[in-house]
Amino acid sequence: MVIHNNYTFQNLFLVNNFMTWLLFLVNNHQNEYMLAFRKIELSDKQLIDSYLQGNNYRSSDLCFCNLYCWQEKFKTEFTTTDEWLLIRFRDNVDGNSYLLPIGKGDLKEVVNLLKQDSEKLGTRFQIRGLTQQMCNELQAVEPDRFTFKLNRSVSDYIYTSEKLIHLKGKKLQSKRNHINRFTKENNWSYKSLTNNPDLVKECHRMLQQWMIDNAEDKDPSLVYDNIATKLMLENFEYFGLRGGVICVEGRMVAFSLGEPLTQDTFIVHVEKAMTENVHGAYAIINQQFVLHEAAEFTYINREEDMGIESLRKAKLSYQPDILLEKFVAREKEQ
Repeated sequence: MVIHNNYTFQNLFLVNNFMTWLLFLVNNHQNEYMLAFRKIELSDKQLIDSYLQGNNYRSSDLCFCNLYCWQEKFKTEFTTTDEWLLIRFRDNVDGNSYLLPIGKGDLKEVVNLLKQDSEKLGTRFQIRGLTQQMCNELQAVEPDRFTFKLNRSVSDYIYTSEKLIHLKGKKLQSKRNHINRFTKENNWSYKSLTNNPDLVKECHRMLQQWMIDNAEDKDPSLVYDNIATKLMLENFEYFGLRGGVICVEGRMVAFSLGEPLTQDTFIVHVEKAMTENVHGAYAIINQQFVLHEAAEFTYINREEDMGIESLRKAKLSYQPDILLEKFVAREKEQ
């Protein structure tokens, strides 16, 4: 009996140790594969939108249309937890980066999960696209962990809708002059793309010609811009986009695409115009699109300049009311 009892005790001891070891392996396995990032599909719109709806950052990054349509360039992936939407992408120097998690819960805890994911990939942990508000939120939970560096080329240009519609003041006199000349020289009309699939098809044809006309442009982002614009046109209704075109003598010379971004902000994704022999085409589509499709919004986000000098000059010329600066957060070196 004594031998039997000792044997039973030893078995129980071994079983307990085995169960503890097994539990450790299971927990470790779960931690290692907790974040299962994957490519964004069209069918993910409802899920991703459920996390993005209600945010007030006014950032062009936080919109399903941009996340999906630009993933060819940025290799964007996502995953979710019960409380958070997590976005991972490749930056312009081909390094892994993350957007600030969007959701409700323990921000410090979910940032640590991103750090673990970054370590698995063997890359330096960094969070990009941070507005000042986001930086403040991150610093509140991690006051001494990160350094923040301004990334001017991805900062968003935001204007009041009233400014873009009425173009008041001396600084915008040249814009009014372009529009006045356009309206005097042309028999023109504005048409909405809403519930007008034939007109959306016409935008495809104009985009194709626009790419031919700009073939000598050496900007590598133009290829990805073309891909993104095609996707927006192909999925115009599914994305819930608004669009408008300018026609001269029945021929399309400009079009623009956008959508509501937040409760008070509308975002313009695309603006294309045929400028040969049509002076002021960009100025007129800029004004008319906001007038007809976004006048009820206080702000218009016209996205970033991507570091392209000509684009920066054009966006600054409209005198932005808000330059939504964006920062990169990197962990301080120990």
